[in-house]
Amino acid sequence: MNLFRIRFLIAGLLSSATLIAAAPPPVAAFEAAAARHRVALVLPTYPKSADEVRSMTAQALERADDALAALARQDRKTLTFASTFAVYDAITGDVSSFAGQIETVAETSPDLAMREAAREMSVKIEEWGIALDYREDVYRVLQAFADRKVALDREQQRLVDFTLRDYRRAGLTLPPEERTTVERLRKELSALEQEFSVNINQARAPLDFTAEELAGVPDTLLKSPGVLQPDGRYRVLANITWHVMAVMDNAKNAATRERLYRARNTLARDANLPVLTKLVALRAEIAHRLGYATWADYRTETRMAKTGATARQFEEELVAGLQPKFAEELAVLRQLKSAETGVADVPLEPWDASYYMNQLKKQRYDVDAEQLRVYFPYQATLDGMFAIYQRIFGLKFTEVQPPYVWAGGVRLFVVADAATGVPMGSFYLDMFPREGKYNHFACFPQSSGRVLPDGRYELPVAALVCNFPPASADKPSLLAHADVETLFHEFGHVMHMLLGRARFQAQTSGGVPRDFVEAPSQMLENWVWDKTVLDTFAADYRDPKKRIPAETIAALTRAREATDGYLNRRQLSLGLVDLTLHLLSFTEVKNVDIVQLTNDVFARVTIPPAPDTAFVAYFGHLAGYDAGYYGYLWSKVMAIDMASEFRKAPDGFLDVAVGRRLRDEVYAAGDTRDVAESVEKFLGRPRSMKPFFEYVGIRP
Repeated sequence: MNLFRIRFLIAGLLSSATLIAAAPPPVAAFEAAAARHRVALVLPTYPKSADEVRSMTAQALERADDALAALARQDRKTLTFASTFAVYDAITGDVSSFAGQIETVAETSPDLAMREAAREMSVKIEEWGIALDYREDVYRVLQAFADRKVALDREQQRLVDFTLRDYRRAGLTLPPEERTTVERLRKELSALEQEFSVNINQARAPLDFTAEELAGVPDTLLKSPGVLQPDGRYRVLANITWHVMAVMDNAKNAATRERLYRARNTLARDANLPVLTKLVALRAEIAHRLGYATWADYRTETRMAKTGATARQFEEELVAGLQPKFAEELAVLRQLKSAETGVADVPLEPWDASYYMNQLKKQRYDVDAEQLRVYFPYQATLDGMFAIYQRIFGLKFTEVQPPYVWAGGVRLFVVADAATGVPMGSFYLDMFPREGKYNHFACFPQSSGRVLPDGRYELPVAALVCNFPPASADKPSLLAHADVETLFHEFGHVMHMLLGRARFQAQTSGGVPRDFVEAPSQMLENWVWDKTVLDTFAADYRDPKKRIPAETIAALTRAREATDGYLNRRQLSLGLVDLTLHLLSFTEVKNVDIVQLTNDVFARVTIPPAPDTAFVAYFGHLAGYDAGYYGYLWSKVMAIDMASEFRKAPDGFLDVAVGRRLRDEVYAAGDTRDVAESVEKFLGRPRSMKPFFEYVGIRP
């Protein structure tokens, strides 16, 4: 049982005053509106102490066990779809939603004791889910109904087929002794994955630099709270991504960049390399016992790729296709370094790439990412994005008073259909860093949508967890253009989740194949490269009349194209590192040097890493997204193809008709049908890779 599915215009259009009310109304008003429309707006009840984390988990699993026992006790003669597979979906849906809430506590609570308790309970829930895969009494009832071959509609039959497939993949059809071994190994794997993730979350590397050593680094970092130390030096945290990027993009001192690079790429090394070695070996053994050649084959069976070989072939074809452009880009970056250092034929080191790409944007395209921040104050950018998504998807967002929040600054919004007023779901925003918080960007599902037994639709709830630069004493939070792209992407996951209208929780957006789940949100990244879109909200916070000049946006696009070969090869290197580890067979995986193997992949596909570094130990996607990282580019190709439909529409990226088609054919459909069918229904044609290659600057 998979409990964590996502770790997920016009000038007067925007008015933050209309989007963010001074005094948000209570959520009760929307609960009443939901009741009138036969939908259920139910917010999670979060634990407020470590003891409550444990007691609520015990209660949730006890309720589920009681319901499963009742399912298994049924008279075989009176079985129906509603009493078997529909009930099973509801039971597992409740546990899955609770698991998402506990995972959110583990990643966001300011209370260390609560985080630790939630991580402990996350392992317990995952173990419960694994044990469910081996409940023969439940399986026999489900199989007994399936054997009757009752006529079902397409979504019902899909639920039956996929549920039984998951039992087979768990090994329930194996001999009892072998099945018991697989169950034990899967529980060990779950605990190891949790340990791997915790080690990453807890890894710290504070580095102190002088002002001279940080020459070129913007005030966005230097004046950020907690950076300036009493001794006059500046503390950079290698575990905070935006700290790292501010230095790696801008620090003129190569020694500074190298020191930070080495710190970043050795985070969690000592703690996680032994864990990762065990993880890879354990996965290979489980796959072998289940009858698969490799863990990648096991994982991709339920995805669009279907096999590990297909996924690797896709990645390698893109590596080859991007090679000429990649080589050209590296040559340009080396020229820039040679000109700056005065050394001919100087090598490009891994800590040089971000810096010289930034210099390229400044020198050849007159694009200074730091200067662009003034156009993207956080609140105005958020309001602008809200207005755009409301327009193209036909929605209305309203901030409400949350009954409970897990930290100061967390906000709650209700989403409704703009035409009918019917509530569609709700989402929390937790947008700035704090000690102990998840340090990347993700959408955490809190509960999935589904039809309840009484016919009402239970509305989905999501939490968007981000780490944007906080405000300083004299400036609001100012986002880089890349941050804006991230915001549009991550909120795309929220939209995908909230707009889904599957009857069964297993078929909501969280149930789509992992190599597709990023596509609907990656597609929305395209919006931040469009002048018409940016003009609706991007304005200099010091003088709101100033918009980003058209020539700047055009230069920004040219600069992106000038580095897209490198950036996509970097993504491909991560995907191939993941696949290389998980395409090892049970016999091959023994005595493998994880660092050497993965660093060799990085060296072949992108700039060779320093030999004493081990980024793989800090590669968080290897716990939960294992054998699936290729999906980012697999889905990106589809995403850019889908975005091309907006690009050619009458109102471009603000086109309401295309937006509604996207909402209905892709977002609402979720996993109720094959996602390839959904994409082609939206496109009205077969999928194409041509828009992707044009996007990265490769044209006939």
